[in-house]
Amino acid sequence: MNAPAAPAADTLRAALAGLVDGLPPRQAAQAVERLIANYRGATPTDAPILRDRADVVAYAAYRMPATFEAVRSALAAFAEAVPDWVPGSHVDVGGGTGAATWAVEATWGGVRPVTVLDWAEPALALGREIAAANPALRDARWQRSRIGSALRVENTDLVTVSYVLNELTAPDRAALVDAAATAAQAVVIVEAGTPDGYARVIEARDRLIAAGFQVAAPCPHSAVCPIVPGTDWCHFSARVSRSSLHRQVKGGSLAYEDEKFSYVAAARFPVAPAASRVVRRPQIRKGQVLLDLCEADEQLRRRTVTKRHGDLYKAARDADWGDPWPPAGEQP
Repeated sequence: MNAPAAPAADTLRAALAGLVDGLPPRQAAQAVERLIANYRGATPTDAPILRDRADVVAYAAYRMPATFEAVRSALAAFAEAVPDWVPGSHVDVGGGTGAATWAVEATWGGVRPVTVLDWAEPALALGREIAAANPALRDARWQRSRIGSALRVENTDLVTVSYVLNELTAPDRAALVDAAATAAQAVVIVEAGTPDGYARVIEARDRLIAAGFQVAAPCPHSAVCPIVPGTDWCHFSARVSRSSLHRQVKGGSLAYEDEKFSYVAAARFPVAPAASRVVRRPQIRKGQVLLDLCEADEQLRRRTVTKRHGDLYKAARDADWGDPWPPAGEQP
């Protein structure tokens, strides 16, 4: 049984809140705004964006909860497709302050060898500091490493790569995915839920399949994505509790926001992907639910589930964006 995510999320938020308490609010907000502008830039960088502790504290407080929730959502879908598998070791490539390591621990629980690779020493140092709040991560290795063509990844069960590919040139993206595929039994890649983020995920997905991996999630197959390039993009949503820093930077009052992300989870061993997956928010209407599905025969279809479908209709009303369909034990 997977470990509950809530305790890990709560512990992470508490650790981050403690760090931000020592940072002047205006300085934190300005650092976040500048760093967001850098991360959203179209030009890949050849130097760490996170330069010093103030940068790292501000950005970690702002981004770690969202990254954690997105990666945890991707890992949960992967875990459903490989119910008898638990990673014995984990390498987080470009992991920064280690949000993905928290997500892995929240998904599977337990203690395992963990290595975080990143080129920003301030991020690694802060990640080590934050990890002290989580007993399962206290012995993690935080290793400075160039992320790109020179990357070397030790053999491991699981490699995660989250919100990293957007910072790299195309050759470096290819080198990173190839290094992960060579080293790992399973690879999970998460990017922003934008058309460009989806394109990077599809590029990585193709390389993983070519390397002999099977797609476990979100796709119900390992064939070509049925979305016509340029017409749409596959992405999902994870709910994130907003901190006071979030509200200050964005000028909003809501207690939450939705993190949009694209991902692929693939493995070298047998997987049991969903029969189909809900790829848009379900539309609930009087007496019926409209589900947009990616299906195992490599097609996108809209299915209408009505009251005459009985228990399946009840399940459709509870279905969420990103869920497998139909639920376990139900027939479509």
